[in-house]
Amino acid sequence: MDQLFNRKYIIQGLFVLLALILLGRLFYIQVASDKYFLDANNNALRKKFIYPARGVITDRKGKVLAQNQPTYDLMVTPNEVLPFDTLSLCNVIGITMEDFRKKFHKAVVQSRYQSSIFQKLLSVQTYAMLQERMANYKGFEVQKRTIRYYPDSIGGQLLGYIKEVSQAEIERHHGYYKPGDYIGKSGIERQYETDLRGTKGVRNMLYNVRNVAQGSYADGKFDSLAIAGEQLTTTIDVEIQKLGEQLLNNKVGSIVAIEPATGEVLAFVSSPGYDPNLMVGSESGNNYMKIFSNPYRPFFIRPIKGRYSPGSAFKPLSALIALQEGLVNENTTFNCPGYYQVGKTRFKCEHVDGNIALRRGIARSCNTYFWNLFVKEMTKKGRKNQHKAYDEWQEKVRKFGIGDTLGIDYPGERGYKLFTAEDYTQRYSKYWSYGTILSVGIGQGEITTTPLQMANIMAIIANKGYYIKPHLVKGIGNDKHIDPKYKEKHYVGVDAKHFGPVIDGMQDAVNSPIGTARESMIPNILMCGKTGTVQNTHGKNHSVFIGFAPRDNPKIAIAVIVENGGYGGAYAAPIASFITEKYLTDSLKGRRINGATIEQYKADNLLPVLKDKLPKQKPKVDTSKVDTAKKTVPLKTAVATNQFNKTAVAPKNNAATE
Repeated sequence: MDQLFNRKYIIQGLFVLLALILLGRLFYIQVASDKYFLDANNNALRKKFIYPARGVITDRKGKVLAQNQPTYDLMVTPNEVLPFDTLSLCNVIGITMEDFRKKFHKAVVQSRYQSSIFQKLLSVQTYAMLQERMANYKGFEVQKRTIRYYPDSIGGQLLGYIKEVSQAEIERHHGYYKPGDYIGKSGIERQYETDLRGTKGVRNMLYNVRNVAQGSYADGKFDSLAIAGEQLTTTIDVEIQKLGEQLLNNKVGSIVAIEPATGEVLAFVSSPGYDPNLMVGSESGNNYMKIFSNPYRPFFIRPIKGRYSPGSAFKPLSALIALQEGLVNENTTFNCPGYYQVGKTRFKCEHVDGNIALRRGIARSCNTYFWNLFVKEMTKKGRKNQHKAYDEWQEKVRKFGIGDTLGIDYPGERGYKLFTAEDYTQRYSKYWSYGTILSVGIGQGEITTTPLQMANIMAIIANKGYYIKPHLVKGIGNDKHIDPKYKEKHYVGVDAKHFGPVIDGMQDAVNSPIGTARESMIPNILMCGKTGTVQNTHGKNHSVFIGFAPRDNPKIAIAVIVENGGYGGAYAAPIASFITEKYLTDSLKGRRINGATIEQYKADNLLPVLKDKLPKQKPKVDTSKVDTAKKTVPLKTAVATNQFNKTAVAPKNNAATE
């Protein structure tokens, strides 16, 4: 009985305690706290957002690449608008009466009680005129914000652009953005949007029953200040970025330069480019459509999306794998009679080199030498196990960053496919062998890379066995922090001792009379590299150079591709030479290459001819069977003449050879 009595009072006590908690909470909500007052009085309180300054973007030395300038938006709250001289307002902001009616209707549909943008991106001059007359325009107010300005007008594709948010982006970012807000749409502006955008400030404005603003509620107790976006320090060297864009003017191509020891991208040039300032202001929409409709595709980011056979960039890689596996050493020789024969088929080499070893094979870019290496790889387990041997080989190739993306901090990188044995079986049936895919051994056929991957291969060789993921941002904010993954070393599984003979050959390619890359030789700087030629079924071949400098303690690894530039030494090698000299010496000595000055290289126009201007061509044969090493010298024109203003054929890159 006593237990029942005690249980009764315990239950009653719990009910009393709960009642006290609820009463206390009610007192807090109605008396002690303003938070719920704010929520319950949204009809009397309105949030005014204060937009932060977007983070400044600089180059590696602190030179500003992207900064801000003030602009103003004219806002309207339809329910507050009283009769006024609409023509007067139209004249001030430069719109027609028809435009006025459309804009006002759009604001009414969005909300009668919430302000929305009526006319955006007003100039400082227009703002000044408005300020004198705002008392006449009840329901309208001016909101200050900032827009981008790019002082040097370079790096359009690199930096990207900002644009008004879409509804999908508003939903994806969980309501942070409102209609009319701006967001990074491409490039670094998009990749680092959350760092650059900052944090909006909020001002809780109190209105009386007549809808007249009474100032900040509770003297601003619940307001917050806008916090500016973080500054981004990029890895880019503005001087060589600018020089690269000048050298690729009126050309289609790409330049990627990397600091081997850090993975920092020094130059990221995609051509044709565009002035990033065209994507800012009231004409940005029209400018976007003009750039988008350009037949040479300025919005196509060639450093990370351009698809090219690696060609000569691949030969040093192939040699390193063979050396690591012990299939050859630096003194192993093969005979080059000017071809390599598989059954009754002869695959043509560009030279007759006789007995040739590794160093000379690289310097001369002897196809026969590297076909022999590839056959050794394919038959190392016996002729019946070639498919397994190939799979082991292609797994080693992948460690050099081919067949997948490298993970650069830039949106939209492409990796392109590296075939497995199973892929070849699906294509050729199970009876394929090394003779079927021999061109892969010299970086042709079913093997494609981006310019970024080519430059990264050079960084690996410069580092003698490892790379750090290429990246475009050196530091975020005052403490200059970056993602730790951009400091990790990725080893390719080749011992450092094997790089010496390969680098010897690349040194000779540039600095020896027998080398194929003599046009990239720099006075007093020992550069190592390779030229190449990429076949183009729609016109003149593409000019390629890959390399690094100086040989000891390399500071720059570079890949240059000039579409329709012909032989690698005609354009790509000289351009790489100028870029490297500028970066290492901060000067250009005014030397001539192929009889032309740097100004003539800048002036030459190599834009591909139009579809209706293209001559009929005979079908291209296998580039491994023909000599495509015919040199093309610069046009040496004093002024470029751009006669191509119609739709052009998009170049298709099939294969590369020396």
